[in-house]
Amino acid sequence: MSRSGRILVPGFPHHIVQRGHNKQVVFADLNDFSFYLSNLEELKQNFDVQVYAYCLMTNHIHLLLDAGNTPSNISKLMKTLAARMTRYRNKQDRRTGTLWESRYKSSAVQTDGYLLACCRYIELNPVRASMVSNPEDYRWSSYQQKTTTNISTRWIDIDPLFHSLGECEETRIQRYINFVQSGIPNQELQFFRDNVQRGQLTGNHKFVDEVERIIGKRIEFRSRGRPKK
Repeated sequence: MSRSGRILVPGFPHHIVQRGHNKQVVFADLNDFSFYLSNLEELKQNFDVQVYAYCLMTNHIHLLLDAGNTPSNISKLMKTLAARMTRYRNKQDRRTGTLWESRYKSSAVQTDGYLLACCRYIELNPVRASMVSNPEDYRWSSYQQKTTTNISTRWIDIDPLFHSLGECEETRIQRYINFVQSGIPNQELQFFRDNVQRGQLTGNHKFVDEVERIIGKRIEFRSRGRPKK
């Protein structure tokens, strides 16, 4: 059975998940994490892709990427990034072969009301996995960058909804911290997890209708609507 085509929608961010081949470890030590992030920072500029959130786990990654009206640049970035990481790990381990699953998973995300919630879902991954008690204690997610007042060290891109949280940076940061610390309702957790795993859209039915109009075809599976706040 042929695989369904990946849905990349112009004008919307995409939640990306990529796992190690057979769930193998991708990031074995601190240098592995640093290598991946330094390449992500470089390639986002090369391919004109904005990075709104990320989280690197031991055997998989979460990214929230926006390539504007050229969503194919997301695929180009992911292909280049995966290849670089594979070559790097193969050289370190003196081995050959694949590092990643053959395809990354993606879900286009509705910006109104869903974007911040998707960031929260991504950045709370290490807390859900009981790796840390608080997201600020995890070094390999975008949460530390997003909540620092020293914005000169920030290389991630700040999404429009984050900007709308307040008139000054301190207010925006504190409101985002409060939002993340409020946690994720179980229904919302399953909502984001299912959509990205199945390659569905993360948004309400109006959003699905809009995407169908943009891409010119019917989307078989539809999301269940807005997560509970």
